[in-house]
Amino acid sequence: MSYNEPPNYGTPPPPAPGGYGAGGYGGGGDHPQGTTILILGILGLVCCGPLGIAAWVMGNKAIGEIDANPGAYTNRGTVNAGRICGMIASILMVVGIVVYGIIFIVALGNS
Repeated sequence: MSYNEPPNYGTPPPPAPGGYGAGGYGGGGDHPQGTTILILGILGLVCCGPLGIAAWVMGNKAIGEIDANPGAYTNRGTVNAGRICGMIASILMVVGIVVYGIIFIVALGNS
Protein backbone atom coordinates (compact mmCIF):
# COMPACT_ATOMS: atom_id res chain seq x y z
CA MET A 1 0.00 0.00 0.00
CA SER A 2 1.27 3.40 -0.95
CA TYR A 3 0.93 6.58 1.08
CA ASN A 4 -1.28 8.23 -1.58
CA GLU A 5 -4.01 5.52 -1.51
CA PRO A 6 -6.74 5.53 1.13
CA PRO A 7 -6.71 2.52 3.42
CA ASN A 8 -8.99 -0.39 2.51
CA TYR A 9 -11.16 -1.38 5.47
CA GLY A 10 -12.90 -4.28 3.72
CA THR A 11 -15.84 -2.35 2.34
CA PRO A 12 -16.65 -2.88 -1.34
CA PRO A 13 -16.53 0.07 -3.69
CA PRO A 14 -19.80 1.77 -4.50
CA PRO A 15 -21.65 0.51 -7.58
CA ALA A 16 -21.17 2.24 -10.89
CA PRO A 17 -23.78 4.87 -11.72
CA GLY A 18 -26.59 3.81 -14.08
CA GLY A 19 -26.54 4.65 -17.77
CA TYR A 20 -28.72 7.15 -19.52
CA GLY A 21 -31.12 4.45 -20.77
CA ALA A 22 -32.05 3.34 -17.28
CA GLY A 23 -34.57 6.11 -16.70
CA GLY A 24 -37.97 5.47 -15.20
CA TYR A 25 -40.16 7.30 -17.70
CA GLY A 26 -40.64 4.32 -20.03
CA GLY A 27 -39.85 4.15 -23.71
CA GLY A 28 -42.18 3.67 -26.58
CA GLY A 29 -43.35 0.65 -28.45
CA ASP A 30 -43.32 -0.24 -32.10
CA HIS A 31 -45.73 1.49 -34.44
CA PRO A 32 -48.49 -1.07 -35.04
CA GLN A 33 -48.19 -0.85 -38.84
CA GLY A 34 -44.38 -0.81 -39.05
CA THR A 35 -43.89 -4.45 -40.00
CA THR A 36 -46.84 -4.37 -42.41
CA ILE A 37 -45.38 -1.34 -44.20
CA LEU A 38 -42.00 -3.04 -44.52
CA ILE A 39 -43.54 -6.26 -45.88
CA LEU A 40 -45.69 -4.34 -48.39
CA GLY A 41 -42.65 -2.36 -49.54
CA ILE A 42 -40.56 -5.49 -50.07
CA LEU A 43 -43.40 -7.30 -51.87
CA GLY A 44 -43.89 -4.23 -54.04
CA LEU A 45 -40.25 -4.46 -55.10
CA VAL A 46 -40.22 -8.20 -55.62
CA CYS A 47 -43.51 -9.19 -57.20
CA CYS A 48 -46.41 -6.73 -57.09
CA GLY A 49 -45.83 -3.05 -57.85
CA PRO A 50 -49.19 -1.73 -56.58
CA LEU A 51 -48.29 -2.92 -53.07
CA GLY A 52 -45.48 -0.37 -53.24
CA ILE A 53 -48.05 2.40 -53.55
CA ALA A 54 -49.81 1.10 -50.42
CA ALA A 55 -46.48 0.96 -48.54
CA TRP A 56 -45.63 4.51 -49.63
CA VAL A 57 -48.99 5.94 -48.52
CA MET A 58 -49.13 4.01 -45.25
CA GLY A 59 -45.47 4.85 -44.55
CA ASN A 60 -46.08 8.58 -45.00
CA LYS A 61 -49.02 8.42 -42.58
CA ALA A 62 -47.05 6.41 -40.01
CA ILE A 63 -44.01 8.74 -40.24
CA GLY A 64 -46.36 11.66 -39.59
CA GLU A 65 -47.72 9.89 -36.50
CA ILE A 66 -44.20 9.10 -35.29
CA ASP A 67 -43.08 12.71 -35.80
CA ALA A 68 -46.15 14.01 -33.98
CA ASN A 69 -45.30 11.94 -30.89
CA PRO A 70 -41.59 10.97 -31.01
CA GLY A 71 -41.49 9.23 -27.64
CA ALA A 72 -44.36 6.87 -28.41
CA TYR A 73 -42.77 4.74 -31.16
CA THR A 74 -39.35 3.19 -31.54
CA ASN A 75 -39.42 1.65 -35.04
CA ARG A 76 -39.08 4.70 -37.26
CA GLY A 77 -36.29 2.97 -39.21
CA THR A 78 -38.50 0.01 -40.09
CA VAL A 79 -41.33 2.28 -41.21
CA ASN A 80 -38.95 4.44 -43.24
CA ALA A 81 -37.35 1.39 -44.91
CA GLY A 82 -40.78 0.11 -45.96
CA ARG A 83 -41.78 3.55 -47.21
CA ILE A 84 -38.59 3.87 -49.30
CA CYS A 85 -39.06 0.35 -50.74
CA GLY A 86 -42.61 1.39 -51.64
CA MET A 87 -41.34 4.54 -53.35
CA ILE A 88 -38.81 2.58 -55.40
CA ALA A 89 -41.40 -0.07 -56.32
CA SER A 90 -43.88 2.61 -57.41
CA ILE A 91 -41.31 4.43 -59.53
CA LEU A 92 -40.17 1.18 -61.17
CA MET A 93 -43.79 0.27 -61.90
CA VAL A 94 -44.43 3.63 -63.60
CA VAL A 95 -41.19 3.34 -65.60
CA GLY A 96 -42.20 -0.18 -66.66
CA ILE A 97 -45.63 1.02 -67.79
CA VAL A 98 -44.04 3.83 -69.82
CA VAL A 99 -41.51 1.45 -71.44
CA TYR A 100 -44.24 -1.05 -72.36
CA GLY A 101 -46.34 1.80 -73.74
CA ILE A 102 -43.47 2.97 -75.93
CA ILE A 103 -42.83 -0.58 -77.13
CA PHE A 104 -46.53 -0.98 -77.96
CA ILE A 105 -46.65 2.30 -79.89
CA VAL A 106 -43.47 1.44 -81.83
CA ALA A 107 -44.84 -2.02 -82.65
CA LEU A 108 -48.09 -0.51 -83.95
CA GLY A 109 -46.15 1.97 -86.06
CA ASN A 110 -44.04 -0.72 -87.71
CA SER A 111 -46.95 -2.89 -88.77
